[in-house]
Amino acid sequence: MMLHIPELLTRDQVAECRHILANAQWQDGLATAGIQAAQRKQNLQLPEGTPAIARLREIVTGALLNNPLFFSAALPQRILPPFFNHYEGGGFYGNHVDNAIRYPHGSQAGIRTDVSTTIFFTDPDEYEGGDLFVDDTYGSHQAKLPAGDAIVYPSTSLHRVEPVTKGARICSFLWTQSMIRDDWKRTMMFDLDCTIQKLRQQVGDSEEVVALTAHYHNLLRQWAEM
Repeated sequence: MMLHIPELLTRDQVAECRHILANAQWQDGLATAGIQAAQRKQNLQLPEGTPAIARLREIVTGALLNNPLFFSAALPQRILPPFFNHYEGGGFYGNHVDNAIRYPHGSQAGIRTDVSTTIFFTDPDEYEGGDLFVDDTYGSHQAKLPAGDAIVYPSTSLHRVEPVTKGARICSFLWTQSMIRDDWKRTMMFDLDCTIQKLRQQVGDSEEVVALTAHYHNLLRQWAEM
């Protein structure tokens, strides 16, 4: 499932993040790339330990945890602290699949990457190129979203960032370990949750809505890994 979350960040939050990022010291993105990714990656990344990154992570993670759409789609168990990248001057990231296990900075406790999320800080008209393409069994999906919007997709997907030929593309990216590791099961749960919420708006908590809600929680109880 590939999900667009509009206005994950408010305009004030975007403005604060952009101010912080405009004064940040970036490093070569290859510093965090594996051997295979190093051949396909050309961008800048905000390094660990910088004063700016803690506040940025607080804003992004808080927005995610308070967003009902993200919670319903990702069913987060653990969220890896967000990273921040910068593409310009032909910067790109070729086709790749994210590492299955990631480790937070300074931790030996790995996080399984079930769900990938990209949050945009620059608007589409501020740069040329830089489209995110995500490939799955249903074809190739393209995303280039307004500042403050997010795109959520399975970490198992082959994806890439096209070269940025003009301007700069600045984003946050992160991974979530879901309570449900299988994408098709998460998609089923998301669809069921959305249906329940729509029915509640139309008919309230009828017997049928309560029954569907019971099925939702029983499926979650069956599939969730805690």
